[in-house]
Amino acid sequence: MVPKNRSNDFFTMMKIDFEDTRTAFSIKSNRDLRRAYTLFKLISYPILVKIGNPVIQVCSALRIPIGWIVKPTAFKHFVGGETLKACQPAVEKLKTANVYSILDYSVEGKDSDKAIEAALQETLRAVKHAGNNPDIPFAVFKPTAFGNSRVLEILSGASLPDKEVIQEGEKFRSRIEQLCKTAFDNDVPIMIDAEDTFYQNFIDQVAIDMMRKYNYKKAIVFNTYQMYRHDRIGILEADIKTARDEHFYLGAKFVRGAYMERERERARKLRYNDPIQPDRESTDRDYNLALKISMDNIDVVSIFNGTHNEYSSMYLAELMTDREIKPGDKRIWFSQLYGMSEHISFNLANAGFNVAKYVPYGPVRFVLPYLMRRVEENTSVKGQTGRELSLIKKEIQRRKTNDS
Repeated sequence: MVPKNRSNDFFTMMKIDFEDTRTAFSIKSNRDLRRAYTLFKLISYPILVKIGNPVIQVCSALRIPIGWIVKPTAFKHFVGGETLKACQPAVEKLKTANVYSILDYSVEGKDSDKAIEAALQETLRAVKHAGNNPDIPFAVFKPTAFGNSRVLEILSGASLPDKEVIQEGEKFRSRIEQLCKTAFDNDVPIMIDAEDTFYQNFIDQVAIDMMRKYNYKKAIVFNTYQMYRHDRIGILEADIKTARDEHFYLGAKFVRGAYMERERERARKLRYNDPIQPDRESTDRDYNLALKISMDNIDVVSIFNGTHNEYSSMYLAELMTDREIKPGDKRIWFSQLYGMSEHISFNLANAGFNVAKYVPYGPVRFVLPYLMRRVEENTSVKGQTGRELSLIKKEIQRRKTNDS
């Protein structure tokens, strides 16, 4: 679905065309395209994904070396590198097409103090690294990497917290504040990723507290709204009111959501109301409504539009045009994952919009769970893999025709 044409049509004027594969794959070599085609072709077979996921999990748990298979294939396509320094070539290559990077330390969180401290120190390095590199406009972190999952669940309302849980909750808050203060000191916005519903209430509380403290001049701290939850519009509106009443800026990152199947299953097992929207249409409706509400309050809201949905990307661009907001306005960003939906990222960037790719990094063995989630998401989103394949095939054919 594409917004209706109007007189002095913005999309014609700015030449935003998601079918433009020449622009979409401008930084990819023929070899890159062939690897991408092979990867998405394999992903298009659900049975391979179903078999491959547990095999990789077992290999990872037993430390069976499979990096020699993964690193030149899926890792190279979907991951920036194993370290911040190793990601620099990817960052520089993306920037040649006016696409920015967000380096995301994608190692899964663990509950031990040693693992939490290691994740904290690496994320602090990533924040400072972003502050020193204009091609990296945001830092990001996954909050469950910095606190005990049981503690987060209790503090989100699962049960009454005891003294030990309260102490652990304060440790979590202190770590998040350390990250947000470092972001503030380095003048780099930082995004707090969303988690499962049963962790999210406490994370939301901490996020708003960090905004009160650090967002008094502009949006430094961003919280994430998963719009496949049916309560997020109400939460967003309440957060905007709080920001207005207390005179701070709201940083709002929007995604559709990443944990639907396990959220539904948990609700069924524990017999509580399903927190997820009843259908895809409801999610799409609320997602686009969230963009409109935010644009209606753009004087206090900064928007990070994290989606692979073509309509939602085009819709936000049109909202900006309706309000005569320039494409390069730093309050509004578009984003897709590294190695996916290049037709959205590069065509929007080519039209002058702010676009940043989420570029994960980390040791191969530890990033495998991230890679498998990306694979599963491609198979679960209707039409996603087929769309990727058709565009890659179209560009391969275009190059062959032009070379002949």
